[in-house]
Amino acid sequence: MDEVVAHLRTPYLSDSIPQQMSHQRIRRTAVTKVHEAVKAIALCHNVTPVFEVEGDFDTMTYQASSPDEVALVKWTESVGLTLIHRDLTSMTLRTPVTGATVKYGILQTFPFTSETKRMGIIVKDSNGVITFYMKGADVVMSSIVQYNDWLDEETDNMAREGLRTLVVAKKQLTEDQYRDFEARYSQAKLSTEDRSTKIRAVVESLERDLELLCLTGVEDKLQENVRPTLELLRNAGIKIWMLTGDKLETAICIGKSSKLVSKTQEVFVFKQVYTRMDVHAELNAFRRKNDSALVIRGDTLEVCLSFYEDEFVELACHSPTVIVCRCSPTQKADIVHLIKKHTKKKICAIGDGGNDVSMIQAADTGVGIVGKEGKQASLAADFSINQFSYIGKLVIVHGRNSYKRSAALSQFVMHRGLIITTMQAVFCSIFYLASVELFPGFLMIGYGTVFTMFPVFSLVLDKDVTSTVALTYPELYKELTKGRSLSLKTFFIWVLISLYQGGIIMYGALLLFDQDFIHIVSITFTAVLLTELLMVALTIRTWHWLMIIAEIISLASYIVTLVIFKDFFDPKFLQTWNFIWKTVVITGISCIPLYIIKFLQRKFSPATHAKLVGL
Repeated sequence: MDEVVAHLRTPYLSDSIPQQMSHQRIRRTAVTKVHEAVKAIALCHNVTPVFEVEGDFDTMTYQASSPDEVALVKWTESVGLTLIHRDLTSMTLRTPVTGATVKYGILQTFPFTSETKRMGIIVKDSNGVITFYMKGADVVMSSIVQYNDWLDEETDNMAREGLRTLVVAKKQLTEDQYRDFEARYSQAKLSTEDRSTKIRAVVESLERDLELLCLTGVEDKLQENVRPTLELLRNAGIKIWMLTGDKLETAICIGKSSKLVSKTQEVFVFKQVYTRMDVHAELNAFRRKNDSALVIRGDTLEVCLSFYEDEFVELACHSPTVIVCRCSPTQKADIVHLIKKHTKKKICAIGDGGNDVSMIQAADTGVGIVGKEGKQASLAADFSINQFSYIGKLVIVHGRNSYKRSAALSQFVMHRGLIITTMQAVFCSIFYLASVELFPGFLMIGYGTVFTMFPVFSLVLDKDVTSTVALTYPELYKELTKGRSLSLKTFFIWVLISLYQGGIIMYGALLLFDQDFIHIVSITFTAVLLTELLMVALTIRTWHWLMIIAEIISLASYIVTLVIFKDFFDPKFLQTWNFIWKTVVITGISCIPLYIIKFLQRKFSPATHAKLVGL
């Protein structure tokens, strides 16, 4: 770094020019190359400096769509060449040593896209020199820059270290060359047919025989607790695919550093294929590699899917880890659709940048991470988090509770309606299927709202295990993927329970209160309400104080209703011991068998989580 600073300062020293002339030619060339490379990095970007007032001082920050560009501009600032101003038509740099400012006019900008994988800018300095700067991925820049013998090797070396590489190049233009380009470029932009294609063709006419200046490498640091989070998800039985636009070597390095690929695990790199025979040979080779992580390029994946889509997806899904590198945003979304199509599984896509938006929107559940890449992913996602490590608790704890609670709530809402429907059906059958109303309208409304709403909806506070147990034993999450808490089996079980309890309450009231048929409403409604409250208590696994309050409020509201609506309920009959013990018997017969079944189930066939918490 010190050598770079020294080389960069040399051209700006007023008394250094005679000394430079006495140096050897190779020394002058090194100084010039360093200066041109740093200047190119400081000019070729879409970064804008922003000044903010903090107290008595102005602090400058950089804003850009890509954190990599901000990192590179900050690096040029650290070596002495600082971007201090930028608008639509110009940018200003502060030079080292003297602190003088140099203004460059912005003639054209060509933004980075996922298709071109490069960006460019044409600037004009104070001396009238026009320069076209370009930077981009090595896979596209290697065919644009002049011949060299070091780019591929250095790119691979940086990629193996986990760095995200960019190739920087330039080309000087004469005034006539730029005018010719500007005329053709303006004409292409005014075209009404195939405008984008014509614009791209004009720009590509400039992208020839560029002078290679340098190769940059930016470290993509992992956030805290990424490794344990990935391990947690894998132990929970969740398959993890990494889709990235990085080079193959970089993707493998990141996979190993994040422990997505363990040190002892073999990595199978799918070779470049072009024909059906090539794909068939590689698939057979991968089939013989048991428990190997699969790494494949995006273009190779397209070739595989065009010939052997079903076979490839089947093999890839059996692989413990899949890494797809050089993957475009469109390919990411296509891979999500592909997995959903062949596996019928639920897909969760996690991303932190604009390139991940299409993937996030294609998945069943999208999670966006707010970070240096911006907020595009988080705004397009179903859930937004600040760190990747929050995924563990979001899925293992909150996902578990949400599934369990939703299952219990939906089943109870169904049970609540079906049990009273069964009672109405039995009552109508007594009168030869005549449409005789069992309960008055206000009781039906009260049953669906005040009397049972609070206890039933208090089930959203229930949880079978604590968050500590869920995170300590992520294997418990595997049970949820089987869908046993909410399935056709549980549906029919609750239907049978509703039919049993509705029939017991109605026929029990008719048998025990055959002399008091006029009080059938108060008898059956009291029994069904007590049954519903007891069933809620039976289902609850972890009591919360709000659950107790909900049960008390429901029971109290019903007692108040009995006192207020004396025209519908006989207070004297309700106070008799005969009413109390017979109602208790009916309620007991409808609930006690279920309590016994649950006790036996816990005793002889407890759930896995029950064994862990010692139930």
